[in-house]
Amino acid sequence: MSGRGKPQAARPAPLPPLRLTRRGKIVLIGIPLVLLAALLLSLAGFFNSPAKASDSPEDLAVTPTVTVTVQPGESLWAIAGSVAPERDARDVVADIVQLNNLTAGAVLPGQQLYVPTR
Repeated sequence: MSGRGKPQAARPAPLPPLRLTRRGKIVLIGIPLVLLAALLLSLAGFFNSPAKASDSPEDLAVTPTVTVTVQPGESLWAIAGSVAPERDARDVVADIVQLNNLTAGAVLPGQQLYVPTR
């Protein structure tokens, strides 16, 4: 027995440096990028959402409308001219498109449209 005390335990061998495979690199980099893209898209949608129309219900006005059935050969311009001849037809057509959620300017015979009366 030597005077050194207890025998020392053997040290474990040092671990080799971490090596990532190509798939591991894609996972390590790709997942955070996908999460970041999803976050940016959701924030972009939040900031580009339409603003509220009014601060109070008293400020809101109801647009008076009538229902018109589209006749064969009739267009939005013809309807706008007959319903509100004193207004600019472009404004009336824009109102009709907005009131009826139309994606195109074409209408079909027999289609019922809400048309502003003022």
